[in-house]
Amino acid sequence: MLSTCIQHLKSQPLWILILSSLGLLSIYKHTFSLLKLVFITFLRPPKNLKENYGSCALITGSTDGIGKAFAFQLAQKGLNLILVSRNSQKLRLVSSEIQAQYPHTKIKVVVLDFSGDITAGIRVVEEAVEGVEVGVLVNNVGVSYPTARFFHEVEEDVWRRVVRVNLEGTTRVTRAVLKGMIERKRGAIVNVGSGAAIVVPSHPLYAVYAATKAYVDQFSRSLHVEYKHFGIHVQCQVPLYVSTKMASKLASIEKSSFFIPTPEKYAQAAIRRIGYEARCTPYMTHSIQWFFASLLPESILDSWRLSIGLSRRGKIDISY
Repeated sequence: MLSTCIQHLKSQPLWILILSSLGLLSIYKHTFSLLKLVFITFLRPPKNLKENYGSCALITGSTDGIGKAFAFQLAQKGLNLILVSRNSQKLRLVSSEIQAQYPHTKIKVVVLDFSGDITAGIRVVEEAVEGVEVGVLVNNVGVSYPTARFFHEVEEDVWRRVVRVNLEGTTRVTRAVLKGMIERKRGAIVNVGSGAAIVVPSHPLYAVYAATKAYVDQFSRSLHVEYKHFGIHVQCQVPLYVSTKMASKLASIEKSSFFIPTPEKYAQAAIRRIGYEARCTPYMTHSIQWFFASLLPESILDSWRLSIGLSRRGKIDISY
């Protein structure tokens, strides 16, 4: 029977053999990717962050959403915290909530409005990390437009704020923390990117926001290569929609679902990925969405994103 099959294949035109081979390779590739995803999500053990990187974590944008969820997860792992945000009242509240649940966690708070005088704020961050073993840095802070807009409609102070917070804030906090990691020859930096810049080819009506998140991705990848020989792991995490206040105002997302996790569920998945890939999509169903998006032509994704942006014009402000 095997010889008959071989003879049958030999009798086929060359182009059919080539297409069949490519089809089999594609099936093998996708099967391997699926098995890898299952292994990473359910079987691969997470890093011991305190043992591998250091006793303290610094989180920006730590009073709401993903940043707050990261803070709770890192406290659960036994790390002390430096919480950075612009709202002093929220910082005190979140600090109290964490210490009520994890009473042995030592917490510093740093009030820093990334849309204001970053230079003065970074000096406060540098003072806060002086003599502290910051082993994990989570650059989570980020803002977008108040509403979906064509670029020529966006006021200069609005897009400059997006650049200042998302791009300059991430860059300068990373630089402030990196020096100590180099001296200790270990550390992990997590930069929170966005599917708006990576998963889809364009993000019309949010062009500057998407561009700053593309910067975060390239910045992370380059630093990963630069500093891995120093024992420092740099990673860009790429979430899709998470049921946060920002997602609610941007995308009318009112509750979590199979494809839209709560910040807590997202952070649980995200913590497991620290110290591994240079870029990852921590939540499993986000990876599934990314896979199917990669199968579609860019023109379809562009039209889809444009239609979503147009439908959201005129919606109210978001903040970090």
